[in-house]
Amino acid sequence: MRSDILTSKSPSLDLHGETSDFLPILVNQFIKDNIKLQNKYIIVVHGHNSDVLKKHLQSYLKNDNRVKHYYIDSHNIGQTIIELDI
Repeated sequence: MRSDILTSKSPSLDLHGETSDFLPILVNQFIKDNIKLQNKYIIVVHGHNSDVLKKHLQSYLKNDNRVKHYYIDSHNIGQTIIELDI
């Protein structure tokens, strides 16, 4: 998957300032909304210094059957690109 298929208009969720406690709630709703909107690719911004959020996000995505694939953006390590299984 190439990150160049995403644009500045790609749906994104910014987790800056959030705690790992709220991450599952926010990410679940974001995924649910984008499945309804038929958005196959979405972005979650966790920040490049935020290993705690990034690890919690990856753990969450790994166990979510609505997620087909996810990876750290090679152009911006502070965000994760997610391909939804739609």
